[in-house]
Amino acid sequence: MPSKTAYPLLSVFSRSRLAALAVTTACCASYAVVTAGPADAATTAAIHDIQGTTRISPLAGQQVTGVTGVVTGVRTYGSSRGFWFQDTKPDNDPATSEGVFVFTSSTPTVRTGDAVTVSGTVTEYVPGGASSGNQSLTEITKPTVTVDSSGNAVPVTTISAKSVPAAYTPAGDPAANGSVNALTLRPKKYALDHYESLEGQNVRIGSSRVVTASDPYAELWVTVKPRENTTERGGARYGSYTSQNTGRLQIQSLGAVADFPVANVGDVLSGTTEGPLDFNQYGGYTLVAREMGTLRQGGLQRETTRAQASGELAVATYNVENLDPADATFEEHAAAIVTNLKSPDIVSLEEIQDDNGAKDDGTVAADVTVNKLIDAIVAAGGPRYDWRSIDPVDKQDGGEPGGNIRQVFLFNPERVAFTDRAGGDATTPVGVVRSHGKAALTASPGRIDPANEAWKNSRKPLAGEFTFRGKPVIVIANHFASKGGDQPLTAQFQPPVRSSETQRHAQAESVNAFVKDVLKVQRNADVIALGDINDFEFSGTTQRLEDGGALWSAIKSLPRDERYTYDYQGNSQVLDQILVSPSIRKKGAFRYDSVHINSEFHDQISDHDPQILRVRP
Repeated sequence: MPSKTAYPLLSVFSRSRLAALAVTTACCASYAVVTAGPADAATTAAIHDIQGTTRISPLAGQQVTGVTGVVTGVRTYGSSRGFWFQDTKPDNDPATSEGVFVFTSSTPTVRTGDAVTVSGTVTEYVPGGASSGNQSLTEITKPTVTVDSSGNAVPVTTISAKSVPAAYTPAGDPAANGSVNALTLRPKKYALDHYESLEGQNVRIGSSRVVTASDPYAELWVTVKPRENTTERGGARYGSYTSQNTGRLQIQSLGAVADFPVANVGDVLSGTTEGPLDFNQYGGYTLVAREMGTLRQGGLQRETTRAQASGELAVATYNVENLDPADATFEEHAAAIVTNLKSPDIVSLEEIQDDNGAKDDGTVAADVTVNKLIDAIVAAGGPRYDWRSIDPVDKQDGGEPGGNIRQVFLFNPERVAFTDRAGGDATTPVGVVRSHGKAALTASPGRIDPANEAWKNSRKPLAGEFTFRGKPVIVIANHFASKGGDQPLTAQFQPPVRSSETQRHAQAESVNAFVKDVLKVQRNADVIALGDINDFEFSGTTQRLEDGGALWSAIKSLPRDERYTYDYQGNSQVLDQILVSPSIRKKGAFRYDSVHINSEFHDQISDHDPQILRVRP
């Protein structure tokens, strides 16, 4: 998923500005403006005239004057300094917002409650730039501001479960590449239209459950719909492309970051939270809280799975998030594997970095990284795992530049044996042969189809042959291409374009073809494909992995409210999966567990929850 790790604190408010506003363009990665023709002489306007009934102001690019309202919030930090103000004499059209942001560049001198008159240029600012696909934020720039009085009451609109429609958004205009910008807002029918009709206004929510934990960027997500697709632990489950959880709302603070609540999923912001409704690059519609509710903790605890029985093979997948020897999380990851996962027999690790992490000097070996983790597992009371992997070609597998992330098999030699067959390297494809009536790998460990264009700048699948109680099991560790580059759920293009899935589809087809090769040799072969698939259990990627019945995603054996491994922008969703061949599924002798130790917590050591399958081969 998209990561913010490259951005400094509060950079969600950073921007550059174009000197000229008369051209629709993107000047850099973080900025774009949308205008509507040449500027005319200044027009006397009210805020609802500026906002209009569509997402783009009918006055974009024009000078306006005599715009009046009461200040509802002031942003004094970052490079997006300014204030919101709101008309106290609204029109009768629910589609037109009565609030707007005034970009002042320098620290504004107005205060909340000031009645002001503003003149300036109407601008449509696109957070993240035009290439992001984001909607734009209507603003007044280059302002002249007059304070008419102070201490005025601040108008407020309540957002509630009843006010937000169940439908997410209309489909975009095909003639405009799916853009919804020119469509008239229908705030009583679509949730995104409802939020857009309140853009810039001062809004209030009542007690609301946290559905994404707070993060270092002073953000969290709540839902104003307490019964909407609730997970067993208080999140909001993302179960299909048409079920977007319309009650989700991002919360930021106008106050100091140090005062921001430290919250986990299932906690509640009790009382009222109030402030202007903004739109930003990282999540879209955001309540920038001038007044924050009181955090009531829900007492969420990290889960622990049960230990495998002597006759059960326990296989797990765990994305350890760019682990390298300089990290301080080895003891915590070890405790997770030993205590929360109960020391699985086989652990597929994703995002193991090379021995000097992101330092880009040609190093590709990961012996130091892996052995440091193994030592930490032993210190935590776990077994001394053995391991297998294949070093990638430098800078050919994507991920953090210089990090050379790869998949690694940990296995407990007291419980399972690894079948070593020479010949596996970064560029040689592994094949399947018949040996003693069973399917066998030509190289173990080996990489699947590494020269295929599907794996360009991405992690190649790692295949290994194991034996448990005399029975062979082929395990395939995966880390598919990320969702980077996809348009956000709140994009101006609806439905949003998921461009990244093209590569994952090809990757899934490659793995599926390999599994079919195994099953051609041995129809009842036990095959487990697992890892960070970076896509949902209902996605086209998973459908291609499952094609022809070669595999089946075992997370679908769980109740729906337990199917999630990752939490992003208020949606608890599946990205990590364990898929099994027909022989395992038909036996029915397996148990699946999504072990929630990270995704719901503010102090997570990875953004992914590990998954475990216990099976009797």
